[in-house]
Amino acid sequence: MLRKKKPAFIIAFDATTQAMATDKLCAKNGLPGRLIPVPREITAGCGFAWKSAPEDKTILIEALTKEGIEWASTHILEI
Repeated sequence: MLRKKKPAFIIAFDATTQAMATDKLCAKNGLPGRLIPVPREITAGCGFAWKSAPEDKTILIEALTKEGIEWASTHILEI
């Protein structure tokens, strides 16, 4: 049986270092989400993206901005 798709907040990165810094920051601070391969629906330079629930968008963007971590784009996708 196929898994039902649900909305997800996706942060795409241009560089692997940005994706790894996000993973480290989120693990250190107990922030939600995980690294995933970039979904087919979008493009990103490094091939990694951060996935979390749509309601986590504000807290994640604030944390990345405060830490000075840049990202390429953000999306809400059904994955």
